[in-house]
Amino acid sequence: MNKRDFLKLSGAAAGVAVVGACSPGGKVSSTPALQSIVKNSKPISVEERLARIGKAQRLMAENNIAAIVLEPGSAMLYFSGVDWWRSERLTAVIIPREGEIGIVTPFFEEPSVRESMSFGADVRAWNEHDSPFELVAGFLRDNNINRGRIGLERTVRQFVSEGIAGAMPTAEMTSAEPVTRGCRMYKSANEIALMKKASEVTLTAYNHVYGQLEAGMDPADVQTLMATAQAELGGSNSWNMALFGVASAYPHGTGQAQRIEEGQIVLMDCGCSVHGYQSDISRTFVFGEPDKRQREVWDSVRRGQQIAFETAQIGTAAGAVDDAVRAYYEGLGWGPGYQVPGLSHRTGHGIGMDGHEPVNFVHGEQTPLAAGMCFSNEPGLYDFDAFGVRLEDCLYLTEDGPAWFTVPPDSLDDPIGRMG
Repeated sequence: MNKRDFLKLSGAAAGVAVVGACSPGGKVSSTPALQSIVKNSKPISVEERLARIGKAQRLMAENNIAAIVLEPGSAMLYFSGVDWWRSERLTAVIIPREGEIGIVTPFFEEPSVRESMSFGADVRAWNEHDSPFELVAGFLRDNNINRGRIGLERTVRQFVSEGIAGAMPTAEMTSAEPVTRGCRMYKSANEIALMKKASEVTLTAYNHVYGQLEAGMDPADVQTLMATAQAELGGSNSWNMALFGVASAYPHGTGQAQRIEEGQIVLMDCGCSVHGYQSDISRTFVFGEPDKRQREVWDSVRRGQQIAFETAQIGTAAGAVDDAVRAYYEGLGWGPGYQVPGLSHRTGHGIGMDGHEPVNFVHGEQTPLAAGMCFSNEPGLYDFDAFGVRLEDCLYLTEDGPAWFTVPPDSLDDPIGRMG
């Protein structure tokens, strides 16, 4: 009995409820039902968001920035708790160096924006014939900011930057990165707990889906299984990628038609969020019995992951993690550098509320690693003429060094892994 068949039987034997799932041929097969595992997860509190604003204001003072401006997105949610969307009509949160935050939003959106607020009272609404940028400038002037440097979060759009600059000609537009990165790059215990839970959702879903893989499935079949599993487990905003055979050599996929076949590589890259915090896990399986080359490459990638983990120590430059993995691979004959066959992308990226955040495990990155930083660890190997292997698990830095969110699997014969 192979691992896949064992998982199917053990799920039923454990007394898990069984539901119908469509197989590629249209038949209904039995799959164990899943239940939410996130019910006890606590969202970020108002107190923590206020502490973030306090830290942001200290960083503004240190970097001679009078205020920062945020558009809807993860940064706005991170600081204010306001979960909004972007449109051609500006909604913005302004954080002054001293005092309380302000919000500028369209008049007809104001009641809904207020529903999303958990603190702050200064909401300035503009009508269709008004300039929202004049309202931003008015808020700044009311907070004694007539000139100086106004920091713009890195995703603020050009028309917003130009509009604020036009409304405040005596001010200087600058980057808010010293403030936003200085806060968001270092995760709190609460943030790490939410990322752990998101990782648990994704890893549990992998364990479930691995037991359901069948010959003939196409990528959409596998993605549907994974999306359903993560949703049932309580994850939100899930995303899923599945690549088979030669397609696995292309890290972000291909438009080629694919079906699972015996002896074929199946590479999946999936994640979700819990209360706004992300997971990102990749697994590589073989459908059937792996051959010698598949095992060899899989084992090399697993060793590459471990080298990255062991190199990611407090005070080490982030780029050194990538360099250490690449040196190991080159010693095995892969590469050199980013050449294929080899590791064609960086070893990892920052992660938090966004799936990709600064900074990266990439050659030349000099930012020193520090407690609270979180990264993916995914040093895949790819051969465009054969297949690719990627194992991706995220880690976080403690005062004593790196720790896993999910521990990578030790063997291609047991390819799921476990929680850290």
